[in-house]
Amino acid sequence: MLKRHFTGKNLPQVRAQVEDAAAAAGLGGVRLGEFTLAVSEIAANAVEHAGGRGRLELRRLPDELECRITDDGPGFVPAIPELLPGLTEGCRGRGLWLAHLVTDRLTVTPDTTGTGAEVTLALRLT
Repeated sequence: MLKRHFTGKNLPQVRAQVEDAAAAAGLGGVRLGEFTLAVSEIAANAVEHAGGRGRLELRRLPDELECRITDDGPGFVPAIPELLPGLTEGCRGRGLWLAHLVTDRLTVTPDTTGTGAEVTLALRLT
């Protein structure tokens, strides 16, 4: 449905394209907003923590809309807190927490060798 490289500079356009493609795939209302927000958070994490760029692939599966975001950053060990992380500047992890909260499926495949990470998130279409 959509394959894009992104940077901080074109992230707003990529968000709009994700929203348009998700709407065309059948998402609407609150679910459309939640999916767009989740994708935006994960893409922004790639820009902030993985060298300023990443790759996004949005595809429709039989019962889900799935987005895979990959980067070439230093890799990380995912820790998705159960509760909202603190709101202090030193406390991180709210983007992953939020994306996990509003999606039906979120997986993180870290690469601890320093060659990137992959985050896949999805919403059911049925």
